[in-house]
Amino acid sequence: MSQKRSSLKPLQGANRNFRRRLNLKGEIALVTAPTVIVLLVMALVEALSQQRLLFASLASSAFLIYLDPLHGTNAVRTLILAQTMAASIGFITYSIFGNGYISGGIAMVIAIAFMIFFDAMHPPAVATSLSFAFKAGNVSNLFLFALALGITVLLVGLERYALWLLSHYTEG
Repeated sequence: MSQKRSSLKPLQGANRNFRRRLNLKGEIALVTAPTVIVLLVMALVEALSQQRLLFASLASSAFLIYLDPLHGTNAVRTLILAQTMAASIGFITYSIFGNGYISGGIAMVIAIAFMIFFDAMHPPAVATSLSFAFKAGNVSNLFLFALALGITVLLVGLERYALWLLSHYTEG
């Protein structure tokens, strides 16, 4: 793939290197862990609840971690803090305003403000705040989300290990 057309290349003027593309075998090896974990999370959600859309943001988190596992947006602290704050904020706005656009809008704005204030910007968490604000049914979404988030945090460790393994594999 051309370096000029790489989606992993930083914007012009950005002061950072982009993740080096691996060969097809390496990219498949790197994407395997997040794919398996997201599928396991989906199976867990299906077994415990019918709240499928609640975890869509975690799939986005998994892809971001695959795309650039060493970026600050995908750090364990950022992932946990942003997703937990967003879920809590969405749940609180749902409890106060009920299910609707007012609840969703307020949750989204507060989640973004908190992510900026706490320097924990993880874009998929915005969708998490909306998912909780638009909660459907009486299922305990916070428990299920915390469980799925814990599994996703494992993904960060797996990705860092995969990068380490792949860097050693491609060096020699």
